[in-house]
Amino acid sequence: MTIFLVIAVTTAALLAGAAWGALAGMGKRVEGFLVALAGGALIASLMSELIEPAADVIAVPIVGLWVLVGAVGFTGLDWGLEKLTSGGGGIGLALAVTFDGIPENLALGTALIGAGPLEVAALAGSIFLSNLPEAAGAGRDMVQDGWKKGRVMALWGGVAAILVAAALAGNLLLRGAPDDTLSAIRCVAAGAVVASLATEVFPGAFREDSYWTGVAVAIGLVLSLLLSALGG
Repeated sequence: MTIFLVIAVTTAALLAGAAWGALAGMGKRVEGFLVALAGGALIASLMSELIEPAADVIAVPIVGLWVLVGAVGFTGLDWGLEKLTSGGGGIGLALAVTFDGIPENLALGTALIGAGPLEVAALAGSIFLSNLPEAAGAGRDMVQDGWKKGRVMALWGGVAAILVAAALAGNLLLRGAPDDTLSAIRCVAAGAVVASLATEVFPGAFREDSYWTGVAVAIGLVLSLLLSALGG
């Protein structure tokens, strides 16, 4: 039950963010700052909760190989998605958030195998922080494009359901997998998330918030450290 609660809380940020953006709006500079902060937290949590533990199970060169597989795979698929959704406005961003969120939530689901909520607090908190401003920005843009607010919320409810399914699949379907297989999957997911941060999150944050982006990323790193300390 605790696993379901952690997954539900992290994805609920999508609905909260979409409501924030659709009903009240979120300033683009605020969005950029929060997205960069979440990105910094994600980088640190990926290292501490996915990649470093994997190195205790499989050889470091193999860890690096699987991380690169995830990054290359994501980059290729992201390039294709960009071609399909170019100029898509809010709906394009919703698709991008879904695509970016699948490896994040798959990673969360696998990280929760054999671990309690506090042990993955940094990763879960980082995903929550990432979901909130991304959905808020997309919700704002969709309303500006003429979408009805109810339709915006319905779409983001669907996005949340897809990402919940990804997290549950990562947890329930892989629960009996050998440790080395789990470690490899976690590294692939981590590589995909890192690639999404480099190609999507940080460039977008810099466009919106300029040089404060660096400060936000540093704050995110510190926040991830604090959350990791909370988990012991």
